[in-house]
Amino acid sequence: MNALSGDILPAQPTLAPPARRTPLGPGTPRPNGHLFGPGLLLLYWTLLSATGWLDPRTLPAPWTAITTGADLVREGRLQANLGVSAARAASGLLVGGTAGVLLAFLSGLSLLGGYVIDGIVQLKRGIPILAIIPFMILWFGIGEPMKVAVIAVAAFFPIYIQTHSALRAIDLRYVELAETLGLSRWQFLRRIVIPVALPGFLLGLRFGATAAWLALVVVEQLNASSGIGYMVTLARNYAQTDVMLVGLVVYALLGFGTDSAVRWAERRLLRWRRTLGR
Repeated sequence: MNALSGDILPAQPTLAPPARRTPLGPGTPRPNGHLFGPGLLLLYWTLLSATGWLDPRTLPAPWTAITTGADLVREGRLQANLGVSAARAASGLLVGGTAGVLLAFLSGLSLLGGYVIDGIVQLKRGIPILAIIPFMILWFGIGEPMKVAVIAVAAFFPIYIQTHSALRAIDLRYVELAETLGLSRWQFLRRIVIPVALPGFLLGLRFGATAAWLALVVVEQLNASSGIGYMVTLARNYAQTDVMLVGLVVYALLGFGTDSAVRWAERRLLRWRRTLGR
């Protein structure tokens, strides 16, 4: 009721507050968040070992790996073998990665190159790496060239495939725009092809680095006289499970560290992208 005239005023509509929408993205990334999973695994391993649920004869405790690793460092064995293994993996990754990028560009930017190169690569990709090791021994002997060659082959395929796929996925509108602007071949590569193919190459590099470490584990057990794999094989012969565990932890840390380094480079080089991973 209106106090002066007695008229009844129409009811004012009540506006409901806007519904709060649930964010669809994964959330804001946290610094060093990728360490949460390994840290949780280490905590789980420590608790099982401390409570006796995990038999040390099956898997030694984390503190055993730390003390044994410290002894190996004091003796100089760990760093010496680590340097040899890192040099092998880096050499194989460099050779395989360079060949993968060059052949991917020849195959991805040329129809004739695609017909000749890609078919051969796909045929070889179906052959397991272990199956070609006997031929590698025949071709290169049992020394370092064979080990580097096996690692290079293992690293080649992920880098080639991801880079080739990125090149073939370039939008034709970019090519038409480059032709309209009259860009030269070099300008086209520098301004369009390389930036567009860079995410694929970095993804292939992550897989290639992991493949290099996996291949290293295999080749270092073939008549090797140094390296982390040689140290693990020697410890297996003498039933030194603590030394074997140190070798496995080193392999895991090397793979994780390499992958983290490539991901760091990816964030720096691809800052222009806005993705779920940010």
